[in-house]
This record gives sequence, C-alpha cells and structure tokens, in this order.
Amino acid sequence: MRSHHYRLTIDWKGNLGSGTSGYRAYSRAMDIGKEGAPLIAASSDPSFRGDASRYNPEELLVASISGCHMLWYLHLCADAGVVVTDYRDEAEGTMTENSDGGGRFDEVILHPAVTLASPDDEARARVLHARAHERCFIANSVTFPVRVDATFR
Repeated sequence: MRSHHYRLTIDWKGNLGSGTSGYRAYSRAMDIGKEGAPLIAASSDPSFRGDASRYNPEELLVASISGCHMLWYLHLCADAGVVVTDYRDEAEGTMTENSDGGGRFDEVILHPAVTLASPDDEARARVLHARAHERCFIANSVTFPVRVDATFR
C-alpha cells in the first residue's frame, strides 16, 4: 500500500484594515497555492459574503470529484482501447445549510458528455464510467452520494 501526501498553502487576503473585528469587517478572499503552480483565487460562497468572481471551497470540492472521475475514466478507456475524443462534465453539487449555519453536501451529480471515436464503443464506454466511479479517490472519500449521468456522442 502506498501513501500520498499533499501540501497546499491557503493565504487569506481579506484583512481590510481591522482584521476580523466584525463579521462584515473582512473579506473572505484567499489564494490557494503550491510551489510551481498558478494560484487559485478563492473566497467563500457569495451567500456567506464571498466574492463570486473567485472559486469557493464547495465548488472546488465538486470540481475535485469531477476531475478525479474524468482522469480515472480516461485511463480506463485508454487501457480498454476505447478512444475518447472529447469530454466535458457539467458537474453539480447540492449542499444544505443547517439552522445553526453548518451544513453538508447532499449529493454531487456528474454529467459527463463523452465523444467517442467509434459509436460501437458506447456499451463498453458506459461500463467504464461505473468502474471509474468505483476507483475515484475523492468520491470514495466523501459520505454523500456521487451519481454519474453520462451521455455519449
């Protein structure tokens, strides 16, 4: 068994002069980074006084699940001789907020639209989505359902 370690820096950019002296006194802006990679501009969800022009952690969670699934799927297709020429996922997640301000994700639904070089491969390509879902590190790490609703062109 191998173990992998990930290190990122989260750098809060939201001190507007008085720090967290009040709930409305600071910005939720942050930069997410690691050595040798571009920064990801992030913030909280706009519902929580965040900046809509920056990604929020909830969106990044949905993107992580979608990206992990896609990478496994493409790997499995390559191994199986199924040629994918285009892949686009319009992933969506639903989170419910509790009355105390906490909350949790209820589900994430992936909607990959896959273009195949040969329409004869669709049955095998559909099965590979199920296998990719079983192998996805991120989907296996969350406690809410992750569903895959794939279409093929």
